[in-house]
Amino acid sequence: MPIRVAIPASIKPDALAGHGPWAPLVALEGETMGTSWSAQFAAPPAIDVPTVQAAVVARLDDLVRQMSHWSADSVLCGFNRAEPGTWIVLPPDFAQVMARSLAIAEASDGAFDPTIGRLVDLWGFGPPGPKPAPRADDLARPRAQSGWSRLAFDTDAKRLRQPGGLALDLSGIAKGYAVDALSALLTRIGARHHLIEIGGELAGAGLRPDGDPWWVDLECPPAAQGQVAPLRIALHGLAVATSGSYVRGDHTLDPRTGQPVDNGCISVSVVAKNAMSADGWASALTVLGHDIGIALADRIGLAARIIHVDSHGHVSEALSKPMKAMLEG
Repeated sequence: MPIRVAIPASIKPDALAGHGPWAPLVALEGETMGTSWSAQFAAPPAIDVPTVQAAVVARLDDLVRQMSHWSADSVLCGFNRAEPGTWIVLPPDFAQVMARSLAIAEASDGAFDPTIGRLVDLWGFGPPGPKPAPRADDLARPRAQSGWSRLAFDTDAKRLRQPGGLALDLSGIAKGYAVDALSALLTRIGARHHLIEIGGELAGAGLRPDGDPWWVDLECPPAAQGQVAPLRIALHGLAVATSGSYVRGDHTLDPRTGQPVDNGCISVSVVAKNAMSADGWASALTVLGHDIGIALADRIGLAARIIHVDSHGHVSEALSKPMKAMLEG
């Protein structure tokens, strides 16, 4: 099948600022948040690569200290242990993620919910590790403790109120924010032309040294290979995130039922202006399913692709109108 190419609607006026074919392409990599990270950038003159590597690692470590639900001494875990009625002042990064999480939760009618930590642990997807599948009766209490509408968030003071028993889990959006944070870091130090990836979430800025955009091929599940044409995206000032069941199985929970998602959506990719939004919306659309998910993406102007397998094993692809517009160039 021929490769389809999706390009952004416009090219930024400063796309060529600081760009030159003379710039060496530097690649860095490491581990964070239980997965891998990588960064490629066109190195400007006199930049010190070891210093860049150290700055990236320090930035990621700080985000883990803030928002990890696996690290007992993180700010997030401290909030989860807080007494009912306690207000916790959040670091600026955490506050940004919380604000966007609650906005997506509201816009998706709870298909995305950052407060399902108790349910995640109960199903064996969190720090306590694998567990037998819970019975229906076991879900009642953690479901009652969850729910984004139980939170009170003071955006001006950047503080969050623990209503009692609620546990945050930002695994559906934090990696995307970390990608954005690294992109901002590289831009600040002069490496304006770069591609960042953390656990499959990516963001691109500027151009490659050879003048090409940062080309990224959307992941295609094995079940869809040979049935869905490859899709390549020019990540120029854009980000992409993919969610689905084909890598780790049905590990995505529907916050509205407390059950793993089993709607046939094996891959959901979202392209957005930042990786945090792409990450959160990919999680939400996975829960909503292909029909409702694409309809919502059309309504809010979200570029999305959903690959679905029905009960008979038939594979189909649904593209939102903004994604089709990118393909039409």
